[in-house]
Amino acid sequence: MAVSTSTTISFARGAPSLDIIDVEGLKAAAARAFDSDPAGATAYGTSIGYPRLRAWIADKHGVEPERVLVTNGSMQADAFLFEHLVRPQDDVIVERPTYDRTLLSLRTRGASIHPVALQDDGIDTAALSRLLGGESGPAVKPKLAHLIPNFQNPAGYTLSETKRRELVSLAATHGFTIFEDDPYVDLRFSGQPLPTMLSLDPEHVIYASSFSKTVCPGIRVGYLVGPPQDIAAIAQLATNTYISPNMVAQAIVYEFCASGAVQRSIETVKAALAERAGALGAALRRELPEAQFIDPEGGYFMWVTLPEGTDVNALFAGAADRGVAFVKGTDFLLEGGQNTLRLAYSGVTVEQIDEGVRRLAGAYRAL
Repeated sequence: MAVSTSTTISFARGAPSLDIIDVEGLKAAAARAFDSDPAGATAYGTSIGYPRLRAWIADKHGVEPERVLVTNGSMQADAFLFEHLVRPQDDVIVERPTYDRTLLSLRTRGASIHPVALQDDGIDTAALSRLLGGESGPAVKPKLAHLIPNFQNPAGYTLSETKRRELVSLAATHGFTIFEDDPYVDLRFSGQPLPTMLSLDPEHVIYASSFSKTVCPGIRVGYLVGPPQDIAAIAQLATNTYISPNMVAQAIVYEFCASGAVQRSIETVKAALAERAGALGAALRRELPEAQFIDPEGGYFMWVTLPEGTDVNALFAGAADRGVAFVKGTDFLLEGGQNTLRLAYSGVTVEQIDEGVRRLAGAYRAL
């Protein structure tokens, strides 16, 4: 089906399109939630989250439920963790580039942010080691290292197993916490799954994930897994913030997961993402051969680097005039990135991808 020239094609939002969300499965899960546990689903509950879902998550990760806290989306989990651990002027390691909301949250808290370059196989662990050892200046003593290991947002890159093991070793040696921010882990459509850093070192890693990417964004259910003392402290923050998270949403997610519907949903989403990522790579090679990128093995995003001297602000405006939206690479960096952009392929069809890249290429040629 042809895409109307008046239709805006958005590569900006990291969210699945409606056609790959299991709406009927969610309806059935909601009915089961109210039938099987009406008291639990409709009550305030406690700050730790819906107990049945908490237990399901604990079983998934092979940990005790005391290590799990279920929240209103993973961004709420992130905010609680940062509030618990990060004080003004605390050193925090991030990837360069990294998720823009992470940068915003850390800057709001007054953290001293240390970006470390992201390579095709994840953060540059050699550069991080030099930073920790003070080889190029005063040694950095981080409180926290924020890492997105699978199909990183915004780059789409995946942290190799070798680097995962190096990172947990560095955390143990230098006494910092790894925040393993992993909302895309189940959306692998090629390559082999890798062990979580949580599984390699459950005492120096706090893990976060979300059902927004595997169930639907509107469900707003995320979680943390970590040492019991940290989870207990964060649960107290949650109590003081909202008494308890959304029990109705969490009960629905539990029923959706426990029934096996979540696995069917994941397979549907992965198949669509694989097709769309392939179409995006092919369209870029055809229409914009100057673009440099790595084909992702999963997730929602592709990081595109254009020739030096490209003005991403001008490209952004020119693309908007042609009905195409994307996110500028500069949004994910403290400095630099004027020739980079992030393209999200999760919410666009193959036809929209082809037309959108054609328009994007036209905007680039007009610079």
